Amino acid sequence: MRYKYRAKKGPQDIVEAIIEASSETEAVEKISALGLLPVRIEEALDSAQAPMPYPNKINIKINSREITIFSRQLASLMRSGVPILAALNIISEQSESPNLKSILRNIHDSVKAGETFSGSLSQYPNVFSALYIALIRAGEDTGGLSDALLRITDYRIKIEEMYSRLRMALAYPVLMAVVGLATVIFMLTFVMPRLMQIFTNLGEQLPLPTRILISISDTLRHDWLWIIIILSAFILVAKRQIRTPAGKISFSIMQLRLPVLGSFILKAELARFARTLSILLKSGIPILRAINIAIPVLDNEVIKKQLQQSYKELEQGGSFGRSLKGSKVFPLLMSNLITVGEESGKLEESLAEVASSYERDTDEAMRMMASLLEPLMILVMGLIVGFIVVAMLLPVFEMNVMAR
Repeated sequence: MRYKYRAKKGPQDIVEAIIEASSETEAVEKISALGLLPVRIEEALDSAQAPMPYPNKINIKINSREITIFSRQLASLMRSGVPILAALNIISEQSESPNLKSILRNIHDSVKAGETFSGSLSQYPNVFSALYIALIRAGEDTGGLSDALLRITDYRIKIEEMYSRLRMALAYPVLMAVVGLATVIFMLTFVMPRLMQIFTNLGEQLPLPTRILISISDTLRHDWLWIIIILSAFILVAKRQIRTPAGKISFSIMQLRLPVLGSFILKAELARFARTLSILLKSGIPILRAINIAIPVLDNEVIKKQLQQSYKELEQGGSFGRSLKGSKVFPLLMSNLITVGEESGKLEESLAEVASSYERDTDEAMRMMASLLEPLMILVMGLIVGFIVVAMLLPVFEMNVMAR
């Protein structure tokens, strides 16, 4: 019989191979004779029966919600006294995601082979962020792994709830925009051509709105392929430009200068940074390392650049709060609260207060924008459809006037 085994060759070396043996006991003896320490042995199946292989550690993607559920389940099991290896097995068996099941199986084997839990998670950088791994490592160092998992779960739930509220606020306006655009295209490409035959038979100069509408209709019907190609090329070039360092900075500056959205984006980013930094500090991570981990969580390059400058000043012995106060990006509320927190030795509490304050502001702004966006969309679509209807009816009115 053929047995697939996973064995430990050294402190960090893991060997996976297949060996011929009459029984599992003989396979263990043969593996041991090779100077290896068996970690797992299972019968090698045919290709049709082979279990799902371990996923690629670089390209693997897991839904964010699944990671949150995994963190909560692992924390609950460990707080109930279940050892981490048994807990990983339990969660793996009940997971409905093939990719997550494979990852947890691989993490289980890695921990069983002597690797730390945080080290095993770091094999999947696309699944577990630097923040996640840092909090787990801090929990391992302090002996409070289950507490660290609970902090991670709470943090992820707050972030997911914020994005969920944003999606819900935008769902109806986006639906209205899609339906309205489809209606306009239908009128211009199907209704308008049929009326054009009547208009051309009039033999009179058509009103300006009607001529504009006819021109737009002709362009959509005859040059639609070129329109798609030009729009696609523009989007592709814009995406590539935004990915460059200069493009990221320009796009970030534009975001913060938007009339209403600029303030919303700034507060959302600062709330996320303050919440992240607060959790890292509560977990016992030194402030310099915590800031270094929290900065990549942000999307806006201008804010990240300012925080990196503050990091350098703090590294040289300066004050984090005062360095933020010298920047034009950060509001005085945030810099003052951080300064007070530094002086009182309660920086993580001050950061939590900053995060809560800006989270409330962003929630309020989201509700206000959603309530204003709906009537605004109705007004815009009404004006567009109204213009089309008027442009189509004007020649008819002129015909009536001429007839009289």
